[in-house]
Amino acid sequence: MECTCVMPEVALNVSSHVDKFTDVMVKDEKTGTYYRAGHLLKDFCKDKLEKDPSISAKMAAELKRVLATLDDFSAEELGAKIKEYGITAPYTKNPYMRPETAQGIFVNFKNLYEDNGNKLPFAAAQIGRAFRNEISPRQGLLRQREFTLAEIEYFVDPEDKSHPKYFEVVNLEFLMFPREEQMSGQSARNIPLGEAVSKGIVNSQTLGYFIGRVYLFLTRLGIDKKRLSFRQHLTNEMAHYVVDCWDAKIESSYGWIECVGIADRSTYDLKAHSYRSGVALVARKKFSEPREVEKLVIVPVKKELGTAFKENQKNVVEALEAMNEKEAMDMKAELESKGEVEFYFCTLGKNVCIKKNMLSISKEKNKEHHRVFTPSVIEPSFVKCIPFPTFWAPIKCTVFPLVQNQEYEDVAKVISESLKVAGISHKIDIKGTSIGKWYAITDELGVPFAITVDSISSVTIRERDSKDQIRVQVDEAVSVVKALSDGHKTWEDIWSSYPHHTSESEDD
Repeated sequence: MECTCVMPEVALNVSSHVDKFTDVMVKDEKTGTYYRAGHLLKDFCKDKLEKDPSISAKMAAELKRVLATLDDFSAEELGAKIKEYGITAPYTKNPYMRPETAQGIFVNFKNLYEDNGNKLPFAAAQIGRAFRNEISPRQGLLRQREFTLAEIEYFVDPEDKSHPKYFEVVNLEFLMFPREEQMSGQSARNIPLGEAVSKGIVNSQTLGYFIGRVYLFLTRLGIDKKRLSFRQHLTNEMAHYVVDCWDAKIESSYGWIECVGIADRSTYDLKAHSYRSGVALVARKKFSEPREVEKLVIVPVKKELGTAFKENQKNVVEALEAMNEKEAMDMKAELESKGEVEFYFCTLGKNVCIKKNMLSISKEKNKEHHRVFTPSVIEPSFVKCIPFPTFWAPIKCTVFPLVQNQEYEDVAKVISESLKVAGISHKIDIKGTSIGKWYAITDELGVPFAITVDSISSVTIRERDSKDQIRVQVDEAVSVVKALSDGHKTWEDIWSSYPHHTSESEDD
């Protein structure tokens, strides 16, 4: 999907982005520049702890407590701390005014579900531009106000979060940092993905599957496995609707950068849209045999609702019918005790008065042939991020004939075709650039391996970091590079298995 960047406010209201997904802002009272209050307080605490040796042990403990609980601070608490610590604007040093608080796939769920034959699981993906006004672009590429965001929303039965392709990733092992180990002061460690899922560290097969696929995606792009880690969100870091969340983090010259978030958003999004918009965003699963179940029955009295709400009657009826059991039973109790209840109707943007004669709410035992439920959502979210120092170049290998000779060039072309068949991205050059210049150019590009054709029967393979070279037969060259680029063998393995080659021309 390619969803619009501009959303109706009603869509943001039903997803709680207006009420809960807001950043507390403060404003320089002279220049009017806005800053994120949480970031200012966080930076202040860190600077004090790291750069001020004169602070007392009591103050240091207080600042550490603030850092640990910052995500739970209300707007009032943030404002009080900024005032207490005398935090001013970073550049002007002016004081601040008081703090103030500054979805398309879910909206389209019903159509997507029907397009998929009314079956779960299914996924929808979108990519587009996102804009965050509170982000400062001072640090260049990595801090743009506008950036590319791609998301997958994978809709699944909340009672069955298994995944049919889980076996493809179950044996992967990589750096993971579970929340318990973060809290106890340990470091990230290599954990088999299957172990993390079976022990409940990762809450389901489906979430584990997408973590594994993100790992494969990033390493296929060229991210160094040693600089890639998955960190689990602490309980106080997660959004109010998330039950488990992991960030893929890449070590770069800017430090560890979060580039992909993989979250289990539970059933919140679709329930919220169902309740607030009045459209039942649900799925159905047929039973093998009919079951007797106790069912919530909501029967709107359309005549009374029509009299009260006129042209809005249909939408009000749908909103009432979309209530979950707790909401409905709470409404029933209040109607029986007071005779009327205030009901927030999102499309109108206000509370409406529902009276006892406008609907009946009860529970009945019925035989059902299918189950109606709200799907859970697993969401991998990708932010465009290019941490150059962590990359092995997308080009894995170069092929270069040492001299402009038809036989050498023919051998280089044969190797190039074999690399293409093997799926190894590479570059061939037969223009006759000097070998020293060619190595320098490919080193700057970050290409890890170079095949130099200096005879018809054998070639040399050079490793970028060590500048070491080995000699292999022509028909072995591609298999060696394949083993290296796929990570099945290290350069040390290859170095110990083949004759070494030295070149005096490289230094020249």
